[in-house]
Amino acid sequence: MAETTPDVETDNCNDLLESLRRGRPAAGQDPAKRSQIIDGARRVFIDKGFEAASMNDITREAGVSKGTIYVYFANKEELFEALIEEERGTIFKNMYDMLDRADDLRQTLVKFGKVLSMKITSARVIQAQRTVIGASDRIPDMGARFYERGPKRGHDKMVEFLNAAIERGLLKIDDVDLAAYQFTELCLAGLFRQCIFAYRTKAPSQEEIDHIVRSGVGMFLKNYGTERLAEDESHQMIALEAKA
Repeated sequence: MAETTPDVETDNCNDLLESLRRGRPAAGQDPAKRSQIIDGARRVFIDKGFEAASMNDITREAGVSKGTIYVYFANKEELFEALIEEERGTIFKNMYDMLDRADDLRQTLVKFGKVLSMKITSARVIQAQRTVIGASDRIPDMGARFYERGPKRGHDKMVEFLNAAIERGLLKIDDVDLAAYQFTELCLAGLFRQCIFAYRTKAPSQEEIDHIVRSGVGMFLKNYGTERLAEDESHQMIALEAKA
């Protein structure tokens, strides 16, 4: 058997090269077909949940054969993870870029907190998180990967941002990891649980999010802000008053 393996690999490579020469994607390499499968899976998972959804359901909804699905995805778990990654990339794309522009610490935290709160409490994200939570009981590794690739990465970005503010002398924090979690909780005060448990049937308004985030940022900076931050904000206020 070992002697035939190189020939098989060569044949596969030749097939791929031939497909590329003819201008059509090789098996499992067509972005449009992959997107078609994921779109069908999205509708099925939203309608039935992860556990109840079957590959047959997804086949019918996506309008492809089961053989085609298995060319792209090994199983339902892999398909679901691909869907979650695509959703995350679409919803949270470039969200953390604003943390790279931190001239005004308070305003940066307010702007970021409002975007974070708005996205996490959106119907699309709430539905995705419910589905992941439901699947995690049976497939805990998938839940762990979801957290590591999403919330954990965002948390690490906030830790970096807070450490930079500490270096600038604007914040004094003993436990930065904890403070990053505290900031997120303050921006979502009451909102996330109400949404995830369907106590709220609609996403919070912009006005409500603005009120909660500004209050949360105020508490955060009151606890961790330094005298230098207070002085900087005082100077900014004086400059604004002078312009007015």
